[in-house]
Amino acid sequence: MTQGPLENPDLLPVPKARRNWRVASYAALWVSMAACVPTYMLASSLVGGGMNWWEAILTIFLGNSIVLVPILLNAHAGTRYGIPFPVFCRASFGTVGANIPALMRALVACGWFGIQAWIGGEAIHKIADVLWPSLAEGVAHNFLGITPLQFACFMAFWAINMWVVYKGIDSIRVLLSIKAPLLIILGVLLLAWAYRSAGGFGPMLARPSAFDPGQPRAGEFWAFFVPGLTGMIGFWATLSLNIPDFSRYAASQRDQIVGQALGLPLAMAFYSFIGVAVTSATSVIFGETIWDPLEVLVRFKSPAVLILSMVALCIATLATNIAANVVSPANDFSHLAPRRISFRTGGLITGLIGIVMMPWKLVADPTGYIFSWLVGYSALLGPVGGIMIADYFVVHGTKLDVPALYDPNGRYRYTGGWSLVAILAFVLAVLPSLPGFLVQSKWLAAGRVPPLLLGVYSYAWFSGFAIAFVVYLILRKLAPKT
Repeated sequence: MTQGPLENPDLLPVPKARRNWRVASYAALWVSMAACVPTYMLASSLVGGGMNWWEAILTIFLGNSIVLVPILLNAHAGTRYGIPFPVFCRASFGTVGANIPALMRALVACGWFGIQAWIGGEAIHKIADVLWPSLAEGVAHNFLGITPLQFACFMAFWAINMWVVYKGIDSIRVLLSIKAPLLIILGVLLLAWAYRSAGGFGPMLARPSAFDPGQPRAGEFWAFFVPGLTGMIGFWATLSLNIPDFSRYAASQRDQIVGQALGLPLAMAFYSFIGVAVTSATSVIFGETIWDPLEVLVRFKSPAVLILSMVALCIATLATNIAANVVSPANDFSHLAPRRISFRTGGLITGLIGIVMMPWKLVADPTGYIFSWLVGYSALLGPVGGIMIADYFVVHGTKLDVPALYDPNGRYRYTGGWSLVAILAFVLAVLPSLPGFLVQSKWLAAGRVPPLLLGVYSYAWFSGFAIAFVVYLILRKLAPKT
């Protein structure tokens, strides 16, 4: 059978016989992805920004409960038709235009891939520092901003990731089954140490909110909470789009819905609590707030404990990185040229871009981590989600012509392969958040932007999703039928 220009084995619908993921599979998937260092850092950064422990946990739980809605909605098409995310995008953006949301999602994943690879590389660096202290000495390069050894450790962990990608999807499943208990055990042990060293949960969690009356940031809670909540949604805004890459393997809609509803919010809240509690404890134990778990682990006196912890963290980070940040962009890059780019080639492209993005700079500052990185890309992904959901549930009533999704001259060709309605709705939804992003990124002075537009950026995912949803439906109603 001749392969069409819009298909390859990785992009074709999953056969019914291979759709065997049950409730436990999806719950385990989310536990595995949620139990990671960025989740820990996410919670810790909220505490570092001024929240107390329960404000941070509530913000995270609320954000993940909200983002669960588009995750379940977009997962429906994957389960019903067995199609991956970039193919699903063809229904709303066109057979060629689907490359826009696919590439945006892929580039964000490249950034996350780099962040996770940097975390794993830093764990290797800490081990080298214990075993060979003289090697750890070095001056940060002017261009990279890190030492040669740090870069070498980053590249070593990067190479391990690329080897797993080369081995294929089955090796990823094995890693996930090992990873979840490893990092959860490590997190619980870290929590137990913090509890004992800080003298119980009382001192650990007694730290007041910086936004309370009489505190340094009194009256500023809502100014921090709203973009913080948007950042929490942005954390999984990527998966809210490409969840069909996983839901296409579900045995039924019930399996993916129940499994994800049980796995995501609870797992994020639990592991975030570990991050919040340990971060709060560091201010009691060390007299300073340490939001990076790697820096906390370095304070342990026993080399054996440190090395075992770092090895466990490396394995866990590797599994999360491959599952959350390689599977989707590999498919997305494959979508660009299905005949030339395979899953493995797409994974390699993801890895190379992850290096170029210099991820150590993305996580260097907790404020930038939330307000520039997470909120910034949510301004792009929110509108994509609004368009996809409006098209699938309202315009098409969940009915897709699957053969036409792979036909360059079929009904989803629109105008030369581009859905001008989707493109215009996307642009109009992103524009209101652009001035705020430029201010946050220090490319534009705050005084040159109206306060209203600055406020819109704080709601970037919400405003982008809502505007795109409504505008897409209006334009699709007005567009001539073809």
